[in-house]
Parts: sequence; structure tokens; C-alpha cells
Amino acid sequence: MKEEFQPKRIVSYVLIGLIAFIFMVQWGPGSRGCEAPVNSSGASAAFVNGKEIPLREFQREYALRLRGQTIPESLAQQLGMPKRILDSMIEAELLAQAGKEQGITASAAEMREILFKEQAFHENGRFSFDRYREVLRDNLGKTPDQYEDSLRQQLVVGKLRNLIESAAVVSDDEVKARYWKDGNKAAATYVRFLPTMFASKVSPPTAAEIAAYKKDHAKEVSEYYEANQFLYQQPERVRARHILIKAEKDAPADKKADAKKRLEELRKQIEGGKDFAAVAKESSEDVGSKVNGGDLGFNERQAWVPEFSAVAFSLKPGEMSQPVETQFGFHLIKVEEKKAAEKKELKDVEDEIAKQQISREKAKELARVEAEKALASAKAGKKLADLFPAEKEQPAAMRFETETKPEAVQTGEFGASGGSIPRLGPAEELSTSIFGAKGPQLLDKVFSVGEGFVIAEVTERKQPSDQDFTAQKDKLRAEAQRAKGVELWEAYLKALKSASKVTINQEALGGGGGGADQPS
Repeated sequence: MKEEFQPKRIVSYVLIGLIAFIFMVQWGPGSRGCEAPVNSSGASAAFVNGKEIPLREFQREYALRLRGQTIPESLAQQLGMPKRILDSMIEAELLAQAGKEQGITASAAEMREILFKEQAFHENGRFSFDRYREVLRDNLGKTPDQYEDSLRQQLVVGKLRNLIESAAVVSDDEVKARYWKDGNKAAATYVRFLPTMFASKVSPPTAAEIAAYKKDHAKEVSEYYEANQFLYQQPERVRARHILIKAEKDAPADKKADAKKRLEELRKQIEGGKDFAAVAKESSEDVGSKVNGGDLGFNERQAWVPEFSAVAFSLKPGEMSQPVETQFGFHLIKVEEKKAAEKKELKDVEDEIAKQQISREKAKELARVEAEKALASAKAGKKLADLFPAEKEQPAAMRFETETKPEAVQTGEFGASGGSIPRLGPAEELSTSIFGAKGPQLLDKVFSVGEGFVIAEVTERKQPSDQDFTAQKDKLRAEAQRAKGVELWEAYLKALKSASKVTINQEALGGGGGGADQPS
């Protein structure tokens, strides 16, 4: 069987090498990669081997991805969304070019089949061109030609991927090695004892304990302060309310004038005695803050767009601004409170740090003691699920909530590789003990995991065997071949990108074009 697959493997390697070579020859080395800036007027978002990605297409794609999301554009920028979206468009273009180079096309029949099956384009049970055009315009902001170009590109990329992944072959030895690695499985129940669960039982440290700790652990106190200085430094902050009347950045002058006039009328109402918060609730077009009377809470200067921050930080508590224009429209700003910047030195907080460290150590010791008691009870014959039943239908760890007390958690079946426990995380020693068990059993020690302690029992143990491998061989081969195909595809993408010349207009990444209601 091994010999049968050797020629196929050689073909696959030759195919991948040949394709990578074609791209190297066509576009050559010396590319500056995907970080090189574009020297252009800004009408292009990027060039991919000389092919333009127009700025308007990137802006449209960016706006579509942000549609329906409540995050402000400033946060989208911080999360790197513009770059990720442009990178995906660049990758799609690279793959489309690669498909074309290989002679891969999408036929008219394939296009029709996909379009005619899409229910969103149907009217009275049949494809309607008018409905098709309307859906594209209203939901994607695209014409039929633009949409069909992108669909054709997707079909070509799909065929290219199938071509690459179909070259994947696996030998019997590889399938068996994968089975023996992945077929070693177990399930367990564990209970975690965290210091935070016992913090309320810790008595506050005495002055003598704090003094002694500072003397004996001066280095630890200092290191904690240095590592967490951000906790003791606070920039200047302002708590402000605002009322927003929207106006697009590139709106006609008359529309901007109308928005500003409406805001000035609201300002007169407030000057006449109406409460700012009440007017914000009634009239502000910022849906995120109007329910709170326009209250934006305390914020640092960089949390808001510059025009908004400049005015907010210049006002005194109780003062209200004139209309302020930002990319979102026109704002009235009222400052409620201001907090000056402050920095606490080590000498100002060393008692506080010592107190925290003492309390943490005491809580951790309590957690260890409780874990030892629980293990003793389990050794006496009690099940962990009976000793520590979940307060609700599922324990907090399975609800992704903060664990406030020890609860029995079932891991479900998992594999031996990685040293990680489901719903618990990395726990190398515990994982080794679980897979060292021959069958269901209580593990006879307390394990230190992260900040806490864990006791566990193996509830199920499944070990690989030749008989089981024979029964699952075909299924395992298909799984291994799919995994190998993904590896080939990822290797191909990497080679393709390294052999291509991509230049990016970095200014385009500074603002993808999506708007937001918040001034942040």
C-alpha cells in the first residue's frame, strides 16, 4: 500500500513546486511585501502585481463589514479591522490572478446555477432580475456586473483550492500515526479551588503584618509596582454629556447648515432653562448615549475624536459649548466633572500592595487546604459531582461566567496532545496523570493549576488499538487527507504571497470609510 501512494506524492510536490515557480518567474523576487506604501493620489487602496484595488471598493467593503455593528470606528481602527479587510481583498486578488494563470475559469452555466438558486433573488418562486438588482443595490451597494465579477472570482478561487488540495495524499503509516496520536482519549470531572473563592474569609492584615511583609518582600512589592504602574497613573479625564445632530462628513453645505441650526435651537432651549440631559434624551441622534441623557462617562483625551476632545477638555464643569463639528455631525457638549492627572509613587502605595499580596497568599492557602479536604472526602468514596454540584443546570465554567465557588465540571472526551484540559486550560501535570490512568479512577493528589488548585477523577478512558484502527481506517484516511490538503493550501498561499508584489496606500487604512454615532 505504501508503494501505491509514492507516485501521487511526487506528483503533488511537483505540482506545488511548479506553481510556486511560475509565480516566482512571473513576478520575481525583491517584493517589498504587503507593507510597502503606495505613491499615489489616494484613489487606490492597493496594487497587487500591478492590478489596482480601487479605494472606493475597499471603502464599500469596509462599510459593509461594519454594517450592523455597534463598535465606533476608532475602536475598529484599534482592532486593525481596516488592515484585515484590505488584506483579505489582496489575498482574493492574488488567488484570482493565480487561477487565471492556471487557466481556471467560471462558466456562464455555473454562474446561472448559483444565481438562480439564491432565494433572495426570487419573486413568486422564480428568479427575478429586477429583484436581483434591487437586493444588490440595497444590501451590498453593488451593480449586477460588480457582484458577478466577485462571484466569478470566488468560483475561480474555489476551483484553485480544490486543485491544490486534491494533490494531498497520505500513506498508511501517516494515517496510523495520526490515529495513535489522536485515538488516545479520556474524559474527566474536575473541581477547581481558586483564591478568589475564599477571599471573603480572609481577615484584613494587621499593621504589624503589613510592616513585616514590606521588610521581608521589598523586592516583590517594588516589582509589582513597576509591572502595574498603569494602575497608579491616571491621565486627565473629563465626564461629559453631548447632543448629536448627524451630518455626513461630505454632506452638501445646506444640509450641514440645517443640522447646525437645529443644534443651535436646542442650545437656546437649554439656555432658557431646559435640562441638558432631558433635551439629549428627546433630540440627540446618538443612539448609544441618548438613553442616558447624552452621558459619555469619564474619558481620557484620546478616547474622543480630536475636535470633540479639544472642546470638552477646554470647558469648565457646568459649562456648555457652542456647536462643535466632527466627522459624525454637530455636537453640543456639556462638561459635568473633571479629574486632574495623577501619579502615585511607590511610597504612596506600598502598604496597599503589601496588603493585597498578604491577602492573596492567605486566600491561596485557604484554597489549597479546601482542596486537600475535598480530596480526602473523595477518597472516602464520594463522587466529585455529588460533593460539589453545580448551582445551576451547568457550572459557571461552562457558562463562561466567573467561578464563585468550587463546582464539579465535566470535560467531555478529549485527546492527549497539547497538555490542555477542556474548560480549564493548560495543565501539563494534570493531563499527564489523566492519560497515565488505565481506566476510571480518582487521581490521588491536588494539582496546582494557574492561581488555583484542582482535584480530578477520570470518568472515561479510551486507548488506541489495532482492531479499532482497522475498523476506522477509511474514515481516518479521509480526515488525514483533508488535513493534509489544508496544509498544502496554506503552504501555497504563503509561497504565493512571498512571490508577489503588493503595495498599499497606508492612508486608506487610516479611515476605512465607515461612520459611527459616537464621537469616540
